[in-house]
Amino acid sequence: MSIRHYSPRRNRRRAISRRMSGILIAVLAVAISLQIIYPLIDGETLRLVTIAVVYWGAGAMLLHALLAYGQRYAFTYLGITFSFALAIEHIGVKTTWPFGEYTYSPDLGLQIFSVPLVVPFAWIMIAHPALVISRRVAGHWVFLYGGIVMAAWDLFLDPLMVSSGRWTWVVSGPHVPFQPEIPLSNTFGWLLSGMVLIAILHFALTRERRKIGASFVAVDIFLAWTLFSGVVGNLFFFSRPGIALFAGAIFAAVLAPYLFTRWLGRP
Repeated sequence: MSIRHYSPRRNRRRAISRRMSGILIAVLAVAISLQIIYPLIDGETLRLVTIAVVYWGAGAMLLHALLAYGQRYAFTYLGITFSFALAIEHIGVKTTWPFGEYTYSPDLGLQIFSVPLVVPFAWIMIAHPALVISRRVAGHWVFLYGGIVMAAWDLFLDPLMVSSGRWTWVVSGPHVPFQPEIPLSNTFGWLLSGMVLIAILHFALTRERRKIGASFVAVDIFLAWTLFSGVVGNLFFFSRPGIALFAGAIFAAVLAPYLFTRWLGRP
């Protein structure tokens, strides 16, 4: 290929307007701010903030999907992820497969088929960034890497929600290291269901970004904050250093290939 015929793909794409970028940053900032105040409150306020964190986080990632890939991607992503999450969670609650035996607290609000409405939005919050980074680094193994990302993220989520009474497990066998209240089957379930969901999304959703589209900065901030808040929160606020070190090391190792390519600036 001659030099005159080479045109880097990154130069063909322009950034979104400052207004839209500001809206995306604002939504993400609200989600992060709610997480910051999470360990400082309790009671009914904590319950409402717990639910709000999920909706604002899901909103931020949906908005990024819309601004980076377009309406078709965003609405298809929303429909597939919501339906899949609701179905697998309903199966999990009714049959104990693939996660283990657990029950949700009514504190989480409206339920659909025994699953709180907010729960599928937690999947929506993490599946888009998991798909984005998997497509960047995993080659033909997008489904596997994406499933690992989602399972690693859950190592922070589940102990936090169990300790606050949002759901409860029956543990009759091996448990997750440093999390005696959560069965190891839950991590297996997240890995398996995460791989299936990411495989479906990878097949159904375009990889082509909008010519005038959002960058991956919002995804980078969201993932970096998830790691930072998970480690710091468990170390200094929730008194669970084992989770901070164990889950933090795994999530950092999972993110490392992606962050390395971002640091190198590979298109």
